[in-house]
Amino acid sequence: MAIFSAIQTAQNVVLLTHQSPDGDAMGSSLAVYHYIKSLNKAAQVIVPNAFPEFLAWMPGAENVLIYEGNETLADTYLDAADLIICTDFNAPKRIGALGDKMLTLNSKKIMIDHHLYPTDFADFTVSEPEASSTCELVYDVLSTFNFQLSTDIATCLYTGLMTDTGNFSYNSNRSQIYEMVAKLIATGINKDEIYNAVFNQYSVDRMKLVGYCLYQKLRVFPEHHTSLICLSRKELYRFNFQKGDAEGVVNMPLQSKDIHYSVFMREDKATPDEMEKNGGIKTKIKLSFRSQGDRPVNIFASEIFNGGGHANAAGGEYYGPLAEAVQLFLDNYTKYFKA
Repeated sequence: MAIFSAIQTAQNVVLLTHQSPDGDAMGSSLAVYHYIKSLNKAAQVIVPNAFPEFLAWMPGAENVLIYEGNETLADTYLDAADLIICTDFNAPKRIGALGDKMLTLNSKKIMIDHHLYPTDFADFTVSEPEASSTCELVYDVLSTFNFQLSTDIATCLYTGLMTDTGNFSYNSNRSQIYEMVAKLIATGINKDEIYNAVFNQYSVDRMKLVGYCLYQKLRVFPEHHTSLICLSRKELYRFNFQKGDAEGVVNMPLQSKDIHYSVFMREDKATPDEMEKNGGIKTKIKLSFRSQGDRPVNIFASEIFNGGGHANAAGGEYYGPLAEAVQLFLDNYTKYFKA
């Protein structure tokens, strides 16, 4: 297999994943990191910006290098790399300035990802949009190498699989997924402890933020069984917002029997690189989309908000005022969401 050969001949490997890394991003990159280290090769995970505190417990997370603010050090690893492995993203733009740097390098590149519309930037590509997560694909790839499934690798893979399926509540109705889970648990991982480490470590401020979202900010559009929650930076500041505090909020409206589509928007600052690429616009709106059953949201996310993802779980972004993003949603959602 060409990917196996590329890994075997490499000596210095850098692993990259997308901006605002989630459980699947961290899980897939760290799982491959542990595999590379088991081969006695140099390996370094680099992420574009900070990852949530509730993922900092993952084995190997303490060695992850954040590109934002550490560009010089990160560039030394990138310049020395003879192999770059990209997980959980399918286009250089998904890693911001780190993507610009990556494209200047002559290193061989491997992409492992499960999102729609992959771009052709890697030498070797594993792209399966029907997969539950990139961690599932990483497991499949490593399994072809006859690798040793360690507890550290299993922990990382289970974390990504669990988080990218909403704790197995969507995009997870295939028997192969649970065969994989059984093998991960057989290594000795405690899936209940992993769940607790990810989902039960929030602050009281976050709990108040969630209450505010549901009581004050939830808008419902009954004719299309759709909900919308929007948060400005001022509102986030009011609740001492920390990275990761908005995780899972988009899923909550779906607990209502009358809501099939849920949309969450959060106002953020654009990075200097993002400002440069978007005409100096200082505001970035991060969007999350969720749905139930045969009601895809990833096409809407891709065509209207420059995003993508699973059929039932996707993301997007908009550069400009929050009110403009809301209006863009209102102008278009009825064309994509079933009544």
